[in-house]
Amino acid sequence: MNSSNYIPFNQVSRQIFVGLEAAYESGPLHISGDGPATKACEALLQAELQSGPVLLTTSCTSALEMAALLIRDAVGTGEVIVPSFTFVSTANAFLLHGFIPKFADVDPKTLNIDISEIKRLLTKDTKAVCVVHYAGVACDMSGIRSFCDQKGLFLVEDNAHGLFGKYQDQWLGTFGDFSTLSFHETKNFTTGEGGALVINNNDFVERSHILREKGTNRRRFKDGLVDKYTWVDIGSSWVMSDLLARLLLPQLKRHREITTRRRAIFDTYRSLLSPLEQQGLVQLPTIPSFAFHPGHLFYVILESHSTRSNFIEHLATHGINAVFHYQALNTSPMGLANGGREGDCPVTEALSERLVRLPVYIDLPDSAVSRIVDSCLTFFPNF
Repeated sequence: MNSSNYIPFNQVSRQIFVGLEAAYESGPLHISGDGPATKACEALLQAELQSGPVLLTTSCTSALEMAALLIRDAVGTGEVIVPSFTFVSTANAFLLHGFIPKFADVDPKTLNIDISEIKRLLTKDTKAVCVVHYAGVACDMSGIRSFCDQKGLFLVEDNAHGLFGKYQDQWLGTFGDFSTLSFHETKNFTTGEGGALVINNNDFVERSHILREKGTNRRRFKDGLVDKYTWVDIGSSWVMSDLLARLLLPQLKRHREITTRRRAIFDTYRSLLSPLEQQGLVQLPTIPSFAFHPGHLFYVILESHSTRSNFIEHLATHGINAVFHYQALNTSPMGLANGGREGDCPVTEALSERLVRLPVYIDLPDSAVSRIVDSCLTFFPNF
């Protein structure tokens, strides 16, 4: 296959770099944290989402760590319910700060945590629930939010996939006491590495600023509330560089355009590959009526692990890079060392061996999407 015809799994749009050189040439450029671009991104996100304050961070992982620290110091350590089908950070951020992760299985259609699993895992030691909107498709948030309120549990949304997705008419990331965003290279909006913490519980706004600024009251100093800033609490260096925020801001301003393009790619895959699902050869994403997704990723679930391996190899021979996704956390070495057991999450354990993600990025041309679909179809010789 000619390298010029190669289709990568992900490709960052060169448009994100437009304007950086002009910004530098226009005068002194603030590139460390909490500068004008950082503040502009935070204000835009809060206004668009109609959420609580937004703080840009060095990663989604660091935002999750901040949430874990805030919960720990409010109610102490204990158990936190997390889906087994997620990236390691969802559990690791809590484990790092003294919590015990309890691994929940996911719904076989949406691949999201189900409220029945949350209820099954609830104990007197449960302090919080952390949900993940897999592929940007909303969990059933009304039921989960109500249950957490009823039981006095903190709710965290790991919204790494779901920025500008909705549950009914409400933006994802606005249901939890805290939610976290990712701007990793593979996400809809990217700074290479980066994230954000959305603080929807007003009791934690001030301390969130302190934690992010290395345990200092620097924000109060910048706001003119104290004559100098000093060390007042624990914290770490979790402020995103303003240089990265300059990459992010133009993308956020184009969020409707970016989301529309990604959804169009998703819809084309869904439509053209649906005959395979109708014949029982694959499982494709299910979108509940209450969910508006931002087209973060498109997956295909094959009948077995060996079929998946052959499918990925088949696409590779056609110059297409398709990849698998999460492995079940409850059966990972760290999961097993922290209370997980094989067989605890049968849906997750099965699907993690059979799921394949297809390329989705805004510069992926329609001709490439068609080629990917054709290559998927030719894998099934009797189709």
